[in-house]
Amino acid sequence: MRRFVGTLLRGVRAGEKHLAYNDPAAAQAPLSLVVSSTSFEFGKSIPRKHAGPGEGENISPELSWLGVPPETAELVLIVEDPDAPLPRPFVHAIATGIQPTATTIAEGRLSDTATPTDGLAMGKNTFGKTTYGGPRPVPGHGPHTYVFQLFAIDKRLTFEGVPSRAEVLRQMEGAVIARGRIEGTYER
Repeated sequence: MRRFVGTLLRGVRAGEKHLAYNDPAAAQAPLSLVVSSTSFEFGKSIPRKHAGPGEGENISPELSWLGVPPETAELVLIVEDPDAPLPRPFVHAIATGIQPTATTIAEGRLSDTATPTDGLAMGKNTFGKTTYGGPRPVPGHGPHTYVFQLFAIDKRLTFEGVPSRAEVLRQMEGAVIARGRIEGTYER
């Protein structure tokens, strides 16, 4: 039945234009961050161990980057699926407070719910959780793209509670000084 629903909704997708990367809060920032991963190659399939519960082990992939401007106060990561059959991309993870001197996020770090010692704080994903939620697209819907978007911010973001995507983007407005991304695909 789920495969039938996926096939039926195959043409329905949120779209690239709705990614945080293209939001007015970030769209004007230079594309100067170079994001890579030892877990998957740009545009290639994301290994099953990084897929969501019931499909894989839900272990967040390793990410690394270059090109952080010296005036960066913090980095923000937003992981989204623009191919979800929804009006907006499905948010798989939000991480704020990443130190400007950091050059990597270790494999599994976004899946770790332990109290952070590195300043990194998780925001609320579409599942309503404060952790990484790996790829698990609707069966039969076709390949989905998972976009790991990194933003350099020239101020520290502060939140009273666990922030949503909308709250993070609102605070990023006018403060994004660089951006970059890596994307991988997954299909069921």
